[in-house]
Formats: sequence, structure tokens, C-alpha cells
Amino acid sequence: MTEVLPQFKIVTPDCVEAAIAALAGAPDARACAGGTDIVVALRKGLSETGTLVDLTGIAALRETATGADGGMVIGAGVTLAAIERMPEIGERYPAIARAAAAVAGPTHREVATLGGNLCLDTRCVYYNQSHWWRKSNDFCLKYRGDTCHVAPQGNRCRAAFSGDMAPALMAHGAEIEIAGPDGTRRLPLAEFYHEDGAAHLALNPGEIVVAAHLPPAGGVSDYAKIRVRGAIDFPLAGVAVATEPGSAGTTFRIAVTGTNSKPLLVDFPDALTGESNADAFFAAMQKAVQKAVSPQRTTTIAPHYRRLSVSALTARVARGLVGLAA
Repeated sequence: MTEVLPQFKIVTPDCVEAAIAALAGAPDARACAGGTDIVVALRKGLSETGTLVDLTGIAALRETATGADGGMVIGAGVTLAAIERMPEIGERYPAIARAAAAVAGPTHREVATLGGNLCLDTRCVYYNQSHWWRKSNDFCLKYRGDTCHVAPQGNRCRAAFSGDMAPALMAHGAEIEIAGPDGTRRLPLAEFYHEDGAAHLALNPGEIVVAAHLPPAGGVSDYAKIRVRGAIDFPLAGVAVATEPGSAGTTFRIAVTGTNSKPLLVDFPDALTGESNADAFFAAMQKAVQKAVSPQRTTTIAPHYRRLSVSALTARVARGLVGLAA
């Protein structure tokens, strides 16, 4: 069966205020920037709308600037290719540049945006299928059905969040700026997500993501992910690690994607010092990651493999940041 796009109209606002008004004027309206996620969802019948609000004409969303605290502000409309190539980001926030470079393929990154990747829909092997396939399985809890096929006895969708940019930003302590009918608000990026695959974003009706605010960078960082192929694929699991040097030693800020319905900050406050047993330290780090994540049967890869792999990957990335070979 050939899948075609449904009929809808496109609205092209030239400022944030006009975009918010357009979303308020059509209850089923959806915001769109690069379209690499939502257009595919529309084609597959995973999303429905009569009005698509195209944000690409809003110049303010494509701006980057130095923050008031000496950090950096990246507009939600900045493309991933631009983030990948921007020297300031690569030098000060390398995990963010690495994450941008790891998304999909080069042509996707030329149009895909930061805001779009932060708002990426959750994914599941039972959900991201053709309409006839999903219908033959009575749909699922995320769309038109009443059962999560991953966890049939539960009452929550287990689809996984697989965006690459969120963990990289979270590892650097980013906040997200949101604009809507009630004004503008900011919150830590980690609080933007819920552990519910069917409702994972803390976006109120009519709101859009405007920018990400990064504090000054104090250490080094990196991002890596596990995927079936070396390009194109979403992460089966991905991890960003940023170091925070201090008088008591080096601590690590760890954020994981692809394992849960939201990206996770991993609680690991231990500091690495010159007197630390490095092997024991990184073994404890792996245990902390294994305890934090809860991969489900949302992909064709076994959950336990993803749990062990992302914990090992975390330790490998962290070791590399402090120059310790595994």
C-alpha cells in the first residue's frame, strides 16, 4: 500500500507571536520546522492535523548568542548541521556538536532543527509501522488502542525517546525556553520530559520551544551512541558525559537517551581523584547507569543488551575524557 500525505494547509508565520496565534487559531494545528519527524508521522498516519505551522520563516529561532552569564543561547530553529559545524559549540560544548553530527544522515541534518530533535516523538517497534500493520494488531496505547504491546499488563505507554540532542544538552546543564499563549517560561531541560511514551513532553497547548540556554562550560564532554548501522539509525541507547573539575576531584554529569520514555540524568555524585582506584570507580559508574535505565522491548534488540551496552559505553566515554584507557 502506498502511503500519501493527508490534506492540510500550511501557515508560515514570521515571528514567534504569530506562530503562537496560528496554533491557537486551529485546535489540531501542529508546529513544524525541518519536518524530518512530523512529515513521516503524517505520511504513516501516526499524526493528524488540518494545519501545519511552518516555523522556518522565524529568523529569531535561528539565532545563537552569548548568554548573560557567559554561556550560550541556541535558537530552536538552528539546524543540526549548523550546530555540528559551529566552532564555538565544538570547542565549548563538544558533546553537543558530536550529538548533532550523529543524527540521521547529512541531508537530514541540513534541515532538522534543535527544537525538532528535542521534541522528537517517542518510538516503538509496535508503533512506528504502517497504518495497516498497526490496525491488524488493534493499534496500541500510544495511538487509538488501549494496550501497550510492550507491557500489556500496565497502563502506561513504554515507547522510548530517542533524540540525540537532549542528553548532550542535559549533560551541560541546559535550560529550555518555551513560549506560548501565557507568555515565556524556562525550566531545566530534564524537567521538560515525562516518563510516558504517549505524553512525554511538558508542552502546554499552543506552546513552542524557542531556545536552549547553556551555562558556561567548565570541563570537557563527549557523546556516543549504540545503533545497528553506523549512520541514519536512531540510538538503541546513547550517552553524553561532561566533566566538572573541582577541588575535591572530577565529577561526571551523565545523561542517557534511547532506554526510557524520556532522557535521563544519572545520579552519580562520586568524584575521581588521584587516589581513586580507577577500575572500581568506573565499575561503580556502570552500575549506576544500569540501575537508572529501564529499556523495554521497544526495538528488535534485547533490552538487557541495551542496558549493559549503554553502561559500558558510559564508562568508555568517561575514561576517554580524563585520558584513562580502559
